[in-house]
Amino acid sequence: MIEPALAFADLTLGYNRHPAVHHLDGHVARGSLTAIVGPNGSGKSTLMKGIVGVLPPMAGAVRLPDGARIAYLPQQSEIDRSFPARVIDLVRLGLWRRRGLLGRYTPEDHQRCRSALTAVGLTGFEERPIDTLSGGQLQRALFARVLVQDADIILLDEPFNAVDSQTVGDLLALIRRWHGEGRTVLVVVHDLDLVRRHFPDTLILARGLVAWGRTQDVLLPENLSRARGFDEAWSEDAPWCEADDEHGHAEGGSIVLDGLDSHHGHAHHAHAGDAARRRGIM
Repeated sequence: MIEPALAFADLTLGYNRHPAVHHLDGHVARGSLTAIVGPNGSGKSTLMKGIVGVLPPMAGAVRLPDGARIAYLPQQSEIDRSFPARVIDLVRLGLWRRRGLLGRYTPEDHQRCRSALTAVGLTGFEERPIDTLSGGQLQRALFARVLVQDADIILLDEPFNAVDSQTVGDLLALIRRWHGEGRTVLVVVHDLDLVRRHFPDTLILARGLVAWGRTQDVLLPENLSRARGFDEAWSEDAPWCEADDEHGHAEGGSIVLDGLDSHHGHAHHAHAGDAARRRGIM
C-alpha cells in the first residue's frame, strides 16, 4: 500500500477569485518523483505556492502529514540577486527552521553547508557575493540550500531554466539522489524529453487536471494536445471561480497538517471530489 506524502481535495487556487488551478483531486505518493508540465500560465507555479502555503486555497484543501518538512525552490526570477549576501549566507538559510534567522551556527552546521556546496560543485565559493554568480552557479547554490534543509518534500519550480547542459546533468543527479533517499520530489519542467528520460510520474496541468500517473501513460499525444488546446488556462477572460452545488465551494480553502489515509493510485480526472471525500482527505 502506497502512503501519500500529500493530497489535494477539490483544490482551487487563484488570485482575486480568478482560478489558476481548478478543482484538483488526487495524491502524491511518498517517495515519488513527479514532473509537473503544462502550457505557460497553466497553474504550475501556482500549485507549488499552494502546496508550500504561500498562496491560500480559494476552495478545497492541501493535506500534509503532521510535521512534514518542505523545501521550496522558486523560479530564479523571484530571487532578488541584488541582496547583499554571500553564497554561504544563502545556503545557511536552509538551516533557519533549526536555528532561527538569528541563531548561532554550530561546527556541524558549518560542515553541513560546506558539504552541500561541495555536492553542487561550488567548493571555494563560500565568500562570493550572490550577485556575481552566473545563472547556473546561482541555481547550484540554491540546490545546496535545499540540501541542508533535509526536507521530506522537495518542490522545485523550473530549476533547469537558463542553465547549461552540464549544470542540468548535475542537478538531475541531485534530484535522483533525493528520490533514492525516499524523499518526495515535485519538479516543474518544460523539456518533455527530459521528463521522459528522468521522471517516473507526470502531472499535466492546464488550469484543470489533464492527466496524472506514470509518465509513459501520461505523455501521450492526445493529452498533450488537450493541454495545448486549453486556451482558458492562460486567458485573462477565464471565468472566475464561483460557488456551485456540484463542488460545494466555500469562500476559502485550507491547508491541513494531519494524518493521511493510505490508498492506491492517482486521480486521473478533475472531478473526483466525491471519492476524495469518501477517502477522508477533505
